[in-house]
Amino acid sequence: MPQPASAPAFAARLAAVAQATQAMLDGLLQPEALPGEVFRPQNLLDAMRYACLDGGKRLRPFLLVETAALFGVDNPGVLRAAAALEMLHCYSLVHDDLPAMDDDDLRRGRPTTHRAFDEATAILAGDSLLTLAFDVMADPQTHPSPAIRIKLVRGLAQAAGLGGMAGGQALDLAAETAAAPLSASAIMQLQMMKTGALILYAVEAGALIGGADAGQQAHLRDYATALGAAFQIADDLLDAQGDAARLGKATGKDAAANKATLVQALGLAAARARLDALVEQARTALQHAGFGPRAHVLDHAARFVASRDA
Repeated sequence: MPQPASAPAFAARLAAVAQATQAMLDGLLQPEALPGEVFRPQNLLDAMRYACLDGGKRLRPFLLVETAALFGVDNPGVLRAAAALEMLHCYSLVHDDLPAMDDDDLRRGRPTTHRAFDEATAILAGDSLLTLAFDVMADPQTHPSPAIRIKLVRGLAQAAGLGGMAGGQALDLAAETAAAPLSASAIMQLQMMKTGALILYAVEAGALIGGADAGQQAHLRDYATALGAAFQIADDLLDAQGDAARLGKATGKDAAANKATLVQALGLAAARARLDALVEQARTALQHAGFGPRAHVLDHAARFVASRDA
């Protein structure tokens, strides 16, 4: 019977999935044009690779891969879906870092894409990563079933768009200049969209690829919803208290930019308490799903989110 993952074993698994995702991204971001494409401009491709490769823990791909693994599904198509999700996530980081958005100079310990290249190239790199993500997700190599691919593509569009990540970013930007601070409930909604939507999608996509039944899907959705909320609070706490050198980006920017965070709304102690409660909610949802020891990696992922320091 599988045993609960130790911290070193979990770290090794996280790193292994990150490495496999990196290899898949590298293969998808090659200079040769695909059927249906005309030509891949080298400078634009270089910016896309800069934004996508050699950085990040790849948590979203990890969640997709490990959720599919709950059902014994582990094949190149799963990694293609994971890489597509990561390309979309990286597009969002490129655009979030732009001067018109969060105006960041560092990402993952090195210059942001618009600093390493220029703003126009960064915008086009983000656009290209976004659209390539849907190209990869819709490809029969990702899943043989057209019905599953349609659900994967539609789910990704909803998680990334108006009612998900992009909408959350719009609310986040509006909150910076609002006449009054957002309520805690409004902040939770914003964060559910901006951060939680892609984390929820990662788990839902893994469950879809794995063939989860309706009950399993519901429990996994509860797990991922709590996990996404916990991840954002942990991120806010790191911005307030973390080490910039370890994070690879500036800290203290949320308060300086008047960002709407639960740290700002509740205070450090209450935000930490909510983080701990969310982690327990995520773990309880997994227990109710009845996966038993098979879910030990996802269980550890919830604890990892709360304890990370970078």
